Amino acid sequence: MQTYQILVVEDEDVTRFNLRNLFEAEGYLVFEAVDGESMAEQLKLNTINLVIMDINLPGKNGLLLARELTANKDLGLIFLTGRDSDIDKILGLEIGADDYLTKPFNPRELTIRARNILSRIGQTSTEPMQSIVSFNQWTLDGNARQMTSPEGEVIAIPRGEYRALSLLIKNSGKIISRQELIKEMTGRDLRANDRTVDVTIRRLRKHFELSPNTPEMINTIHGEGYRFVGTLD
Repeated sequence: MQTYQILVVEDEDVTRFNLRNLFEAEGYLVFEAVDGESMAEQLKLNTINLVIMDINLPGKNGLLLARELTANKDLGLIFLTGRDSDIDKILGLEIGADDYLTKPFNPRELTIRARNILSRIGQTSTEPMQSIVSFNQWTLDGNARQMTSPEGEVIAIPRGEYRALSLLIKNSGKIISRQELIKEMTGRDLRANDRTVDVTIRRLRKHFELSPNTPEMINTIHGEGYRFVGTLD
């Protein structure tokens, strides 16, 4: 059975020590970093599956580092931070984080969320190769997890966005609830005031807006969910 590797990026010694003990007790291999430079070094030396990172770090903050991390589409990311404003949460999710928790945190909740993300990563690595789906002169490539616009621009998309869009396309014309989408994206249930799905849909819509002739692809069905209304080729 695969032993997942977790990298904790946290400059506060006690918190970093407690997180390492928490996840080692769950059977994971845990590595530590205190800033972006040491994080990059750990990523070179080890096959990291999940990064748990604070936002307030010396040098580059976590939001800047996350933009570099999400280029690796098979790497999970959880922000664990004292910054609890809605703006920070939405920005973190828009950058491509899989989840966002604020301090102080419930250790059990954190390990469950981490396990769900790692489970999704494991499923992705063992899934059969996906075919290319075409719609409205766009293509969605499941192998590379990227979209190509009608103008030929290639857009890499994070795992959560890919899973959401893929589920909507597979159920083209049908209403998919936010609960179904969050389950597909993260493996967890929808929580009260959870904006993860809405932020993901907004990011997908921004991708489509890059092509001026692209019609609306995803409808919002208020009180119910979302529906893919593109034309499959």
